[in-house]
Amino acid sequence: EVELMESGGGSVPPGGSLRLSCAASGFDFSGAPMSWVRQVPGKGLEWVSTISSGTGTTVYANSVKGRFTISRDNAKNTLYLQLNSLRTEDTAKYFCANRDFKGQGIQVTVSS
Repeated sequence: EVELMESGGGSVPPGGSLRLSCAASGFDFSGAPMSWVRQVPGKGLEWVSTISSGTGTTVYANSVKGRFTISRDNAKNTLYLQLNSLRTEDTAKYFCANRDFKGQGIQVTVSS
């Protein structure tokens, strides 16, 4: 059974930082491209970032490029997202996802 469990969310002021983690199990994590997506209530899912398997090539949405960093630790079956220079518009529920599944999500709130 595929499990993706996010952690590390919370509430921070604008300009703050958070580090999200996603513990994965039930599939070949090291062989899978992994992504972070986010969703604001009432809106659709927004793709944030993807990291490939193998070389670990990363790609980012323009809205987060230069502020967020995706990484993975295949030995720990864990995906990360470092969120820096957070803005109020980054407030959303963040999900980690493989090609077929996504986790339950973790809330990130950016507010003064």
